[in-house]
Amino acid sequence: MNNYKKKSELKRTAIMLLGVVLFCAVYFLPNLPPAMDPKGESFPLTHEGKAAVALFLLTVVWWVSEVVPIGITSITVGVIQALFLIRPAKVAFTDFMDPSVWFIFASLVIGTVFTKTGLTKRMAYRMLGVVGEKTSMIFLGCFIMTSAMTLVMAHTAVAATLYPLFLAVNSLYSDEEKPTRFGRGLFMGMAFVAGAGSIITLLGAARGAVALGFFKDITGRTIGFFELSYYMLPVGVVMTFLLWVFFMVYCRPEQKTIPGLKDRVQVLYKRLGPITRGEILSLVIVLSAIAVLGVCSLVPAFKTVSKSAVLLVTTISFFVLRILKLEDLEKTSWNIILLFGGAMSIGFCLWQTGAAKWIAVHWLTMFENSPGFVFIMGISFFVLIMTNLIMNVAAIAISLPVALMIAPYVGVSADVILYASLVTAGMPFLLLVGAAPNAIAYASGQFTTRQFFIAGIPASLLLMVVLAVFVWAIWPAMGMPVTTN
Repeated sequence: MNNYKKKSELKRTAIMLLGVVLFCAVYFLPNLPPAMDPKGESFPLTHEGKAAVALFLLTVVWWVSEVVPIGITSITVGVIQALFLIRPAKVAFTDFMDPSVWFIFASLVIGTVFTKTGLTKRMAYRMLGVVGEKTSMIFLGCFIMTSAMTLVMAHTAVAATLYPLFLAVNSLYSDEEKPTRFGRGLFMGMAFVAGAGSIITLLGAARGAVALGFFKDITGRTIGFFELSYYMLPVGVVMTFLLWVFFMVYCRPEQKTIPGLKDRVQVLYKRLGPITRGEILSLVIVLSAIAVLGVCSLVPAFKTVSKSAVLLVTTISFFVLRILKLEDLEKTSWNIILLFGGAMSIGFCLWQTGAAKWIAVHWLTMFENSPGFVFIMGISFFVLIMTNLIMNVAAIAISLPVALMIAPYVGVSADVILYASLVTAGMPFLLLVGAAPNAIAYASGQFTTRQFFIAGIPASLLLMVVLAVFVWAIWPAMGMPVTTN
C-alpha cells in the first residue's frame, strides 16, 4: 500500500512539474514571428500574449489531470496573471465574477432547490414511467428531452434544469454512492447532447447571434432565424442520436434493465403524496425565470437584460420565501464555480493579449492554398479546439472574421464557413471549461476531468466525420452554396 501511495505521489508530482516546465519553456522563448493575414496585416505575439499561452498550457495539464483540485488550478490562473504582469490583478480576478459565473452559481442553486423540495423525484418518476425499464431507453429519453429543450432555451439553463432530474434518475439505478458507467454516460451525455441541440436555433446559445452579426458585417447578407435552423436541424438531430449510440457503447450500463423499475416508480410516486407548497413555489419561480429568458431572447427590446441577473432572482426568491436556508448555501459546489471563473479568466486573457488572434491567423493561413474542402474542415477543427479552450462566443469572434476573409481566396462560400464553424463551436467535448453544461454535469461526481477528456476524443472525431458528410454531400443537396466557382 505504501509503494502504491509513493508511486501515486510521484506521478502527481511529475504531472505538476510537467505543467510548470511547459509554462517556463514557452514563457522564456525568444520573440516569435508575427502572424500575417492575406491582406498583409501583421499580428505580433506580445510578451503578454506569449505568457498567456504559457499559462494556458500549465492550466490545461493541471485541469485534465486533476493533480490539484480544479478550483485551486483556477485560482492559480488569476495568481500567475497578476504575479507575471500578464494582465492587471484587478482585471484577472474580476473575470471570476463574470455574469456567466453567476449564471452557473444560480443554476446549481436551482438544482439544490429541486432536490430539497422533491421536485426532481416527482419529475423523474413520471418520466421513467413513460420510458420504461431498459437503460437504453432511459438514456434515449433523457437525451431527447435535453436536445429538445435547447430549441427554446439556452443550453446552460437546460442543463441546470435537468441536472437535478438526472440525479434522481441515477439514484434509482444504484443504491451505491460510487460512480457507475450508467451515471457517467447519463451526465456526460447530458452535457454533449445539450451542445448538439443548442446549434439548431438561435435560442440555444449566444454564439449564433454573434456569428450572424459578423457574417452580416463582412458579407452584407442577413441569415434569418428559420434559414439557420433549416441547415442546422439535421446536424443537431443526427448528433443527438449518434451520441446516444456512442454512450451506449462507450459507457455501456452495467445493467440492460432495471428490474421492477415501473412498479417501484409507481410506489415511490405515491409516497411523495400531494404536491407541496415548496414544490409549487419553486416550480413557479423557475418557470417564470425561464419564461423571462425566452422573452429576452425573442424580443429585441429586452435583449440587453442580463440573463444572469434574471436567473439570480430565483436564488434570492428561494431564500426570501425560506425554501432554502443558510446551510443549503454552504453546500454549494464552489469547486465548480471556481472552475468556470478560471475558465473565463484564461479565456479573456488569451483574447485580450492577442494570443488567440495570433494563433487563429497562423492556423488559418496554413490552409490558404488548400482545396476548398480541406480549408473548411481545417477551420472547423480550429474552432472545435478553440471552443474547448475559451468561451465559444470568443472562439467564433476570433476565428470567423479571419476565415470569412480568407474564404474567397480558395473559392469557398461564406455560408458553409459560417455553418461549419457554428457546428463545432457548439460541441466542446474535451474540456469542462468548454461550456457551462460540462461543468454542471461534472458536479454529479460520476466522472473525472480525465474521463471526460478521454471520452471527448472519439466524440469529437465523430463530430468531424458527421460535419464532413454534411459539407461534402448533404448541405449542397439542401441548397447551401459551398464553393464560389
